[in-house]
Amino acid sequence: MKNTYSRRNFIQSGALMATACVASSATPAVAQALPETGRPSPVKLGICSYTFRNFTRAQMLGFLKELNLADLNVKDTKDHLPMDSAAEAAALADYAAAGIKLHAAGAIYFPKDDESDIRGKFEYAKRAGIGTIVAGDPTPESLKWIERFVKEYDIKIAIHNHGPEDKFFPSPFDVLKAIKDLDPRIGFCIDVGHAARANANLVEAIHATGARLYDMHIKDLTSFTSRESQVAVGEGILPIREIFQALIDIKYHGFVDLEYEINGDNPMPGVIESFGYMRGVLTGMGYINKAASGS
Repeated sequence: MKNTYSRRNFIQSGALMATACVASSATPAVAQALPETGRPSPVKLGICSYTFRNFTRAQMLGFLKELNLADLNVKDTKDHLPMDSAAEAAALADYAAAGIKLHAAGAIYFPKDDESDIRGKFEYAKRAGIGTIVAGDPTPESLKWIERFVKEYDIKIAIHNHGPEDKFFPSPFDVLKAIKDLDPRIGFCIDVGHAARANANLVEAIHATGARLYDMHIKDLTSFTSRESQVAVGEGILPIREIFQALIDIKYHGFVDLEYEINGDNPMPGVIESFGYMRGVLTGMGYINKAASGS
């Protein structure tokens, strides 16, 4: 695949976004860029390996280098991080050699009340040295095993909401009801696109999850009712600037991981545009952003 954006295009796009004041798409008035604070951005950007699901690990490593990204939410897709222990070890060696840090694994699914199956997934994360598992659609029955294993392994679980189609966890508020009395290492991965489609107020959801927000999947939509309306971040109607401000307000320490689920055979133009916009938003909020400035 030949990318249509160069690294220079990428850096310039971030700077242009900042100069353009980077207002939230959902805000009618254009927000003014703030004076630079001299502080690095408190919002840490990463990416989900699912974005590159049609590409091998070696190809993905090339994309990450082009994006100036070292932080990856990795998934057992293609050969990104296989569940097989030997193949997993080979992948981990490649990531270490490339300077890639794995901060989360997932989404990993917990579809059944099965102690052995659930333990195996914790072992998978433990071998990789990953401290957060993004859990997709855990059944209510599986939560008792998940709670047992977060205590045993001291690995966090971030339950991922999947929108109106999810019979258990459409929005972060549904996750909150299910886990409020469980071990605090069981928390949230807010997927902003799916949460918006489930009629969740994203800023309120971030504040409600608070210290138990362990990961975030970010994307953008042009419609609150259609999952097929995904676009590059900044082209849609989600309040990106307000989302970042809410994360700063709660002193969020995790990553904001781009999960770009469209154009699977040619994702890089949209991925580059998304990072250019997000980095520009943060620059417009007054924070130093090395990638956006080209340093």
